[in-house]
Amino acid sequence: MDGSNAPGKPNLAATSWALLGMLSYEYELSGYDIRKWIDWSMRFYYGSPAYSQIYSELKKLERLGLVTSRVENTGGTRNRRLYKITEAGLDAVTRWANEAPVDPPTLKHGPLLRVTLGHLTSPARLKEVLQEHVAYADEMHRKAAKDARWAGADPSWAYARVALEWAERYYANERELALKMIKELDEAEAAFPQPGKGGRTKIPWPTPEFWYEIEKKADAEEPD
Repeated sequence: MDGSNAPGKPNLAATSWALLGMLSYEYELSGYDIRKWIDWSMRFYYGSPAYSQIYSELKKLERLGLVTSRVENTGGTRNRRLYKITEAGLDAVTRWANEAPVDPPTLKHGPLLRVTLGHLTSPARLKEVLQEHVAYADEMHRKAAKDARWAGADPSWAYARVALEWAERYYANERELALKMIKELDEAEAAFPQPGKGGRTKIPWPTPEFWYEIEKKADAEEPD
């Protein structure tokens, strides 16, 4: 079966499991409905897929027999396609929620990567990057707090509210960590060895042999 390791055990991408989870409630949903719900909740901690990806995954799920769809005639210029989870789909996503291993979070932190490679720029530029990140964290914190409050409007959103409250705390902490890094940049500039004078030269850096020596000492003194 396409997308399966074995019958009854579909090997789906994380986005597909999220879509099945959205459809596990009692109502049919359009791709637009699903995208709106993801924007209201999951974007704070799992990203927000494009419409093209949502519709591509929904078609795959339909081919696998995990969802069905129908076209609703709205009487307007455009009809909508509504999706409904099948019994097989509900069984699969329930087993996934209860039995599948949970992937560890993957962190791709652009500002931190810039700080790690700070020798390629200047402390002033890094501070600008981190100030922009503070503004981003402020905005996300405000939006997560708003959505968390309004998730209290219906008891069926109780679990989603727990996740949104986590996102609210996460972005508050992200802001504080960025502000702390801004203060630490001056110390890093003072400690970092400066390249020689006379134009662009190689950045001072320990040899690989030194890296491995330090790794061995660290493992000996603080074994995992």
